[in-house]
Amino acid sequence: MQEARERAGPLVRLVQRHRDPVVVQALRAAAAATIAYVIALRLSPEALPLTAPLTALLVVQVTLYATLTNGIRRVNAVVAGVLVAIAFSLLVGLTWWSLALLIVASLGVGHLVRVDEYVPEVAISAMLVLGVTTVGDTAWARVVETLIGAVVGLGCNVLLPPPVWVEEAGESIEGLARRLRQLMLRIGEEAAGRTPVEEAAARLHEARRLDHDIVEVDAALRQAEDSLRLNPRVREGLLHRVVLRTGLDTLEICTVVLRVLARTLTDLAKEREPEPLFPPETGATVERLLSEIADAVVSFAVLVTTSVSLNADAAEARLSAELRQAVATRDKLAQLLLERLQHDARQWQLHGAVLTEVNRILDELDTEHRSRRLLEDLDRVSREQRERMPRLTRLRERLGVQEELWRNRTGITRRSP
Repeated sequence: MQEARERAGPLVRLVQRHRDPVVVQALRAAAAATIAYVIALRLSPEALPLTAPLTALLVVQVTLYATLTNGIRRVNAVVAGVLVAIAFSLLVGLTWWSLALLIVASLGVGHLVRVDEYVPEVAISAMLVLGVTTVGDTAWARVVETLIGAVVGLGCNVLLPPPVWVEEAGESIEGLARRLRQLMLRIGEEAAGRTPVEEAAARLHEARRLDHDIVEVDAALRQAEDSLRLNPRVREGLLHRVVLRTGLDTLEICTVVLRVLARTLTDLAKEREPEPLFPPETGATVERLLSEIADAVVSFAVLVTTSVSLNADAAEARLSAELRQAVATRDKLAQLLLERLQHDARQWQLHGAVLTEVNRILDELDTEHRSRRLLEDLDRVSREQRERMPRLTRLRERLGVQEELWRNRTGITRRSP
């Protein structure tokens, strides 16, 4: 049995790699470029119509939403460059000074037609067309090849839907939560003992470095959000986007509060040195509280990245239980700090700040707070979409009503996402 599993291991890994979004995207791009080249060989007068596969390669982006927007902008950029080149060829021809004017004019036209990141493509197209002898034929051939590449790129995204990057974004969010957990555990361990100022400052620098991790997770989440837009394989795209975005926002707030907590403990270490930050029982309670909050952070990340209803219910129940335990430990810590204040009022501001920052993290992780914010964001995004695209919204509402009528007649119920 063990040998069979070992032999099956490479096959399983191969299947998993074929499902990897990076591999899927590479195969889609190669297929689009090849098909565009074959079609251009038949329709373009050029012997090597490489503009078509180049356009298809650039048009087939990671997401269908990006493909539609980039395809239109790229076609506009190439056509604008061709028109500029034709005008220059009729007026001045190709010289060193006309080339400089051509580049300046092409870049200016690119900004006028609003092709965004494809502004250099206008100048590139103009230079390529102006550099040949038969300007007219080459210009029209380049336009035809560009249209072929754009159409093939769009068609590949319809026939071969682009990968959905939600799983990768979820892994990034969970990775951020686990790094938060590890830092909380280290801070809690140091709070329970005699912490030198240098070690407390080191934890503060670690908390500050988490900002870079948030930027990377935000980039992964933006890619996932684009992959959900206009994707025929996704039905509840808006819900997925809002759940992931609100989850990342909560973790970002927890990161900021943890950084403030690390700063408070650093200041407390300076005030208390060479004494411990807290008495033994209070320090042990702080350590236990941060450990419980750290587990709740990971459970929260699992909850917002879980798509199956049964698993989501289990994750929410686990998070609620962990938060209840953390709240009980928080209350115990508050009582210990109050008793210490009655005997020793030194550093009471810092002790109170520790309790305030812990309360803020618990409030952000609260399930009721999350549900309320999720509903508010869903309403806000839906309202913005209706205001931005009223006709599309009315069409969707009509289709939704017709679908419900059809389901009622046929007796088919809607499945939960």
